[in-house]
Amino acid sequence: MLGSVAQDYLFEARQVQALSFAVHIPLVCFGIALPAIVMYVEWLYLRTGDELYRTLARRWTRLMAALFAVGVVTGTILSFEMGLLWPAFTAKFGAVFGLGFAIEGFSFFMEAIFIGIYIYGWSRLSPRAHFLTGIPVVISGFTGSWMVLMVNGWMNHPTGFRLQDGKAVDVHTLDALFGNSYFWHELVHMYLAGYMVTGFVLAAAYAFARLRGRWGRYERTALAVPLTVAALASPVQVIVGDWNGRAVANQQPTKLAAF
Repeated sequence: MLGSVAQDYLFEARQVQALSFAVHIPLVCFGIALPAIVMYVEWLYLRTGDELYRTLARRWTRLMAALFAVGVVTGTILSFEMGLLWPAFTAKFGAVFGLGFAIEGFSFFMEAIFIGIYIYGWSRLSPRAHFLTGIPVVISGFTGSWMVLMVNGWMNHPTGFRLQDGKAVDVHTLDALFGNSYFWHELVHMYLAGYMVTGFVLAAAYAFARLRGRWGRYERTALAVPLTVAALASPVQVIVGDWNGRAVANQQPTKLAAF
């Protein structure tokens, strides 16, 4: 529908974009799942009063903050690359998918604000109030990645506009993003992947501690929580992956052949 791309540096642009995504996507997985896991552990502390859960939540909060900071850098680079590497594409279709990136930017600022409150509120807020400050972190992490996945779904299945004289007209942004059927299997697939990656990586760190001879109650609990999360997500991902593959086969058979 859109025709071939006339761009002298197309190969280089694709390589740079691919490298940037490869660096950023593991951080996205942690951004999706780690806040929810941290809040779950803190909820266990509120429910049981066991200081072990509070210790776990505080330590994983430091990891969450560090990964968020790195993700800010890699995500900003990706944002600039949309205009630098694909200027014609962004200029022509920005009105169609731009709302998604705008909401993603708002979600990012919300997440940054409440991560700061969450980190510095451990010793300054009551346990229940501190727990509540983590809820916007989870929600904003969800909505931010949700919007990016919407844009990606639109890129795979462009809808919500009509081409006239090489320009996008009759633009319906909400239909293009929220009504795109290609988006849903990408969303579920990515979120399950986020919980799997985060769960297995965290569990692997404490499994390594077990190999080093440290195997107290702290290590057992720290391994059990993320490993359980990843184990629950894994079988569901098999089903969703099949759904994803069938959607690609039906709508993008050439891409599936390339895979």
